[in-house]
Amino acid sequence: MAKKNLPLCPISRAAMILGSRWTTEILRELIDHESRRFQDIQEALIGIGPSTLSNRLKMLEDHGVVERRFYDDHPPRAEYVLTDKGRRMGPIFRAMRKWGSETAD
Repeated sequence: MAKKNLPLCPISRAAMILGSRWTTEILRELIDHESRRFQDIQEALIGIGPSTLSNRLKMLEDHGVVERRFYDDHPPRAEYVLTDKGRRMGPIFRAMRKWGSETAD
């Protein structure tokens, strides 16, 4: 979804970005680790297909949450890191983790 098509409501806007299957798991990986290669994320998320992972990472890049950084030229190799905007979600994810742990009791 393009940025211009996002809802005006801030909560709805956040839900549109975070609500896709696998997106929160990808972000959790990037919050828990400073950077992750595509393969690292795919191995950590059992069941995600490469095209789904690629699509979610691209969507997060488009929204300025994730950045792809190249660390080798031959062959080109990239890793994914959170932008400042993405890192600001850390407290939200910690609160979600805490709340999720408490609801399991």
